[in-house]
Amino acid sequence: MQEIEEGTKAFSTFRVLNGDANAMEREQLFRNMAQLFSFVSDRCDDEQVVQYDEVLCQLAELVEVEARAHVAKLLSRLERAPGTVVVKLANDVIEVAKPLLEFSSVLSDDDLIDIVINQSEAHRQAVASRTALAERVSDAITEHGDKVSISRLVRNTNAELGQSAIERLVALAAKDGDIADELRNRTDIDWGTLRNEIDNAANKVLDEIGQARVDPVTAGKINSVVYNRMRNRAGFNSQEWKVAYNQVKALSDRKQLDERALIRFARFGYGHHCAATLTVMLRVGPEVVVKWMAMQDYVAITVALRAAGLSPDLFEAVVATMPWRDLPTEADKVNVRARFEALSPEEALGIFELWRAHAFRKRGSTVGDMVGHA
Repeated sequence: MQEIEEGTKAFSTFRVLNGDANAMEREQLFRNMAQLFSFVSDRCDDEQVVQYDEVLCQLAELVEVEARAHVAKLLSRLERAPGTVVVKLANDVIEVAKPLLEFSSVLSDDDLIDIVINQSEAHRQAVASRTALAERVSDAITEHGDKVSISRLVRNTNAELGQSAIERLVALAAKDGDIADELRNRTDIDWGTLRNEIDNAANKVLDEIGQARVDPVTAGKINSVVYNRMRNRAGFNSQEWKVAYNQVKALSDRKQLDERALIRFARFGYGHHCAATLTVMLRVGPEVVVKWMAMQDYVAITVALRAAGLSPDLFEAVVATMPWRDLPTEADKVNVRARFEALSPEEALGIFELWRAHAFRKRGSTVGDMVGHA
C-alpha cells in the first residue's frame, strides 16, 4: 500500500517536467521517483526501467546538488538501476558521485575508466576505494591519478594490479617512500616473477627498493604468492553473473549494447558479460544461457549465435571467453567453429525460431533438441 501511495504521489506531479512547478516540487518529485524505483526495482521490466531512466535524467537537470546526492545514494546500492541516470550522476560533482563510484555495481569497468580519465582526483579516490577493481581500472588510476588515489589503490587489497600498473608503481616508489612501503605490503605480488616480466629500467628501481626496504624473510613470503594471480576463466560464478547481467542491462538502457560492446567483452576476457550480452541480443531468459553453459551445450550456442549474425571470428572469441563449466579444449574450439561455418544463417535462424516457439509450449527444451528434430 505504501508503494502505491508513493507511486501516486510521484506520477501525479509530472507537470514539473514541463516547467510548471517550483524548485521544491521538482526536487520532491525527483526524490519520490527514485524512492519508488528502489521499492520496485526487482519487479520492473526493461521498458519500465527505461521510463524511470528518462524521467530521472530529465529531473536531474532541474534540481540542486542536495537532491541529486540523495538520489545517487539511493541508487548506489541497487543491483538493477537505470543505466543512463547512474552514469550521469557518477560524472556529477563528487558530493553526488561518491556513493555511486564507491558502491554501484551498475557502473561497468569502461564507465569507471572514463571517469578516472575525465573527472577529478576526488573521483579517482572514490573509484580506488571500491570493494573490487579490475586490472584495467587499476591501470587507469596509476596512469591518471595523483598520490592520494594511487596510495588508496595500492592499499586496496581487492584491487587487481597488472604488469603495466606495477611498472608505474615501481617507478613512483623510487621517488616516494610511502608508496614504496604500501607496494611492499601487497602480498599478491611475486617479486621474483615480476623481475622477469618488467623492463630493465623498472627492474633497476625494484633493486633499489629491495635493497633499502625488503628484508630476506619478507621477500620470501612475498615470493610465495603468485604475481598477478591467475584466474580460472572456466566455471560459472553466480555473483559475477549477477553483476555482469545488471551492467549489461544498464548498457542496454543507454542504447550502447551492440556488437562493439560484445567485441570489447571478448577482447578483455569478460566471460560473464559476454554471456549476459547474449541473453539480451537473443531475447531469451538468463536461465537459458546459464543452462547452456552448465550443460556445455556448444550446439545451442552455435545455432543461436549463427542466427544472431555474428562473424566467425567474433563467435570463436565469445565461445573461448564464456564461463563454461569446463574450459573448452583446442579440439572443442576447432569443432565448434567448423560447425558454425557449415551452418547457414538461414538454417540457424529457422532452428532458433522453431525452438523459441516450442519453448513457450514446453519449458526446458533446448536448441539442441530442435537440431535433433530438424
